[in-house]
Amino acid sequence: MSSEGRVSAGRAMLLIMVAVIYLLIQYSAPVHGATYTVGGSAGWTFNSANWPKGKRFRAGDVLAFNYDSTVHNVVAVNAGGYSSCTTPAGAKVYQSGKEQIKLVKGQNFFICNYAGHCESGMKIAVNAV
Repeated sequence: MSSEGRVSAGRAMLLIMVAVIYLLIQYSAPVHGATYTVGGSAGWTFNSANWPKGKRFRAGDVLAFNYDSTVHNVVAVNAGGYSSCTTPAGAKVYQSGKEQIKLVKGQNFFICNYAGHCESGMKIAVNAV
């Protein structure tokens, strides 16, 4: 084989290696979860309980709760707190009006614990796979 043939084979191998490295870098970038605005354009408000229906959530996705913090809040609760519209001891209460909450795998429950709000449908249950 001539030296010219070896150079061409070397260049071809180099191009293949560069392409493989490029593909590895391209497809190994960290995956970021999707961000969902709770309640859509209306935001976190009454009658939000059905908002999650038809959506597929994954652990690591982010729920953006946008609301008027003078009249609402967001409370991360357990299944019992969700069903009974009560805030269990130690529950995390958010009050900024612009929460970004990352979902964990499994059931995630949120309510507004202002009097009567949860009972008026200001609660959501989200299952993240």
